[in-house]
Amino acid sequence: MDIGDIGENLPIIIGIVVLILVQFFLRRGRKPQGTQREIVQGLLSEVRLNLAIAEITQLHWRTKRFEVTSWQRSKTKLDFLEQSLQIALSDAYTMAEDFNQQIAAAKKYKSTSYMASVDVEKLKGPLNRSKEGLEAWLQSNIGTKEPSMKSPDILDGFFGRRR
Repeated sequence: MDIGDIGENLPIIIGIVVLILVQFFLRRGRKPQGTQREIVQGLLSEVRLNLAIAEITQLHWRTKRFEVTSWQRSKTKLDFLEQSLQIALSDAYTMAEDFNQQIAAAKKYKSTSYMASVDVEKLKGPLNRSKEGLEAWLQSNIGTKEPSMKSPDILDGFFGRRR
């Protein structure tokens, strides 16, 4: 190997090393929902989406699965919320998961008989209580009812400007 060959390839090698380092720091900066604020904001967004899905399902009889990702990720980390809100969330997501199973069975067997027992109106009550409780928590602890709409950009993780 000649020293001249390394000199020609040095910019490429440096570029690759820089990309690897940037990737390392960006992945390291990402955390699953961890702070109380992030948990509540994620659940509130998901509850609002599920309310919209329930409304569409009730009006148009279009079946769409309810979102349960934020719930599954953070259901063991909700001890900072009031007990009544934890119960409302648990009830809402238990019903949503049950509906998802019925929707999956109906699609799998191509039969609408599985959907006969799906009463979306029953789900709206716990979802609305959950929404109100999460909004109240955000209002009292953060000062706003709305989840943060700002998405972190690449430099936020690199320079530590995450909120």
